[in-house]
Parts: sequence; structure tokens; C-alpha cells
Amino acid sequence: MTPAEEFAPRSRRGDDATTVAELRELVERFVAEREWSKYHSPKNLAMSIAIEAAELMEHFQWLTPEQAQAVADDPEKRAAAGEELADVVGYCFAMAGALGLDLSETVRSKMRRNHDKYPADVFRGRASYDRPGGE
Repeated sequence: MTPAEEFAPRSRRGDDATTVAELRELVERFVAEREWSKYHSPKNLAMSIAIEAAELMEHFQWLTPEQAQAVADDPEKRAAAGEELADVVGYCFAMAGALGLDLSETVRSKMRRNHDKYPADVFRGRASYDRPGGE
């Protein structure tokens, strides 16, 4: 795939047309071409995820919930937040590779555990993760 195809606009290469494996490979190739793999230890990647997540949070710091929601309606602000989100996701792909995790199965497994831990009939509409009655 050419760089033009890899980095094609969303309308041609959106979530519905791109696999997790393709994105992981894209990140892996980018890192390999720069010989950065030697720096991608799980510790460094975990720190990078946290740093990029903090940079994403900066776009919403001090905003009211309504103002934060309005970021989606401002193309410039949405794009800036998206850049940081892409960094977080990219580092997550790299972390999955460094740990030898199948990211799709890891997410599915975690969602199964969450399903059991937080049954919808008990937690529907609740902002708290505490079980009713203090269980």
C-alpha cells in the first residue's frame, strides 16, 4: 500500500474499512523506519500513553460539560483533540505489540469481564460504579 493509500482521507479509509491489524502495521512500520523500536519498552510506552492522554485532557481542561461537548462542533478544536487521541491510540498499538497482546481479543475479554462485573440491569443510568446497597 502506498503512503497516499495508507493516509487516505476518512471517507475512503474509515473505521468501517480499516482493520486493527492494518493500523498496528502502520504504526510498526513508522517506528521501524525511524529505528525507534529500541526505545519502545513497555515502561516507555506506558509513560507515553499517559503523557499523550494528558495532552488530550488539556483540550478539555476547565471547560464545562457543555463546552467540552461543543469541541465536536468546532472543526479546528476537534482536529486538535483528534491529533492527541491518535497519539494515544498509536502508543496503545505499540504497547500491544511490545507485550505480544492480540488487542482485539484483549478488548473483547475485558468487555466480557465488565459485562459480568457491571450488569446492565443493576448499573443502567448510574454514574457510580458502586453497587446499590453497598455490595
